[in-house]
Amino acid sequence: MSRLNFGRSRNGKMKFDNVTYRLTDKGKFGSIALIVGIIGLALSAVGCIIDAKQFFHSYLVAFVFWTTIALGGLFFVMLHHLVNAKWSIVLRRFGESLMMIIPFMLILFIPVLLGIKDIFEWSDPQIVASDHLLQGKAAFLNIPFFIIRALFYFCIWIVLALMLNKLSLQQNETATREQTRRARIISAPGMILFALTLTLASFDWLMSLDARWYSTIFGAYIFSGSFLAMLALTTFIVIRLQNNGVLRESITMEHYHDLGKLMFAFVIFWGYMAFSQYLLIWYGNIPEETVWFLHRWEGSWRTVSLIIVFGHFVVPFFILFPQSTKRNKPVMTVMTIWILVMHWVDIHWIVMPTFHIHGFHLSWMDAATVIGIGGIFLFIFWRFFSSHPLVPVKDPNLKRSIEFVS
Repeated sequence: MSRLNFGRSRNGKMKFDNVTYRLTDKGKFGSIALIVGIIGLALSAVGCIIDAKQFFHSYLVAFVFWTTIALGGLFFVMLHHLVNAKWSIVLRRFGESLMMIIPFMLILFIPVLLGIKDIFEWSDPQIVASDHLLQGKAAFLNIPFFIIRALFYFCIWIVLALMLNKLSLQQNETATREQTRRARIISAPGMILFALTLTLASFDWLMSLDARWYSTIFGAYIFSGSFLAMLALTTFIVIRLQNNGVLRESITMEHYHDLGKLMFAFVIFWGYMAFSQYLLIWYGNIPEETVWFLHRWEGSWRTVSLIIVFGHFVVPFFILFPQSTKRNKPVMTVMTIWILVMHWVDIHWIVMPTFHIHGFHLSWMDAATVIGIGGIFLFIFWRFFSSHPLVPVKDPNLKRSIEFVS
């Protein structure tokens, strides 16, 4: 991933117009991402034929990994408008391009629906009939209602993304503050709907894998990791673009510093949510709650649990703590990749112990699915991102954003 190339001209730099903020040569990155994605999905299809249960669990991990990053983009854009931020104007296109992938993630959700009976035990009538706890949740955990809720979540996310993106593109033509005002009006209730739907989606797609277990802050736990991963991917792409001669005069070290501060803050927030979830369950000592963590403390899953503790929190905490590292591009590049890998490990750790009960197991389908969906994800991102000016050129506060001092 560190060698990701967004397309260079013959002199080694991307062709970028500093006046219009447009790419005059988009390069081959989009095509390469699409080809890699198609190959990955084709290999995944072969895996489905060989071992359907492994495929569907691997696919769920990959789907949630990439979808949460796209949702992080939606949250970033709404937060930007809601607090009327100035520093992040030059970064807004990244969030908008990520959130515009959400409609396509609905299509990529189809394999999850096809694999419901292989993924979720509450979808098996025989298991439900023999378990009084599952019987009590059957009114909520059933296939028709599960599908209806998923469509509802995607409808909310897609409508919010389309409305905010439309206003952003309109501002490119009108150069007025009206679009900013309307975006803030949309973002206020949108933030509430986002919190509700992301929480419920995390319950449905992840927590219900073990339908006997529950955590009241599981949604906040998933959200914190999602936004952290989105910040990491955005920072990584910005660095790669600037290494190719793009946006060097628009995104400064001050913006890197603030991105680093946000990542540091959400490393702490994720750690707080993870520890709070564990502490409350440990203190309550209720068998229905503790069994979830016990499964992740058996065999080689214990090692993965410790990797998450140190890799997702301790290491990024101490590296991102100093001001100097937030302004060091090589260090930030390594940390962004590290955080993205830890986000995948975290999702894998949530999903796989329900399938591989006795210990950690890594399948080639884990790589095939994450690369397959990732290739399509990055192709769509690049298509949206490179089709318009890379910054909101007519935003009245763009100059203030470029001249921002942290």
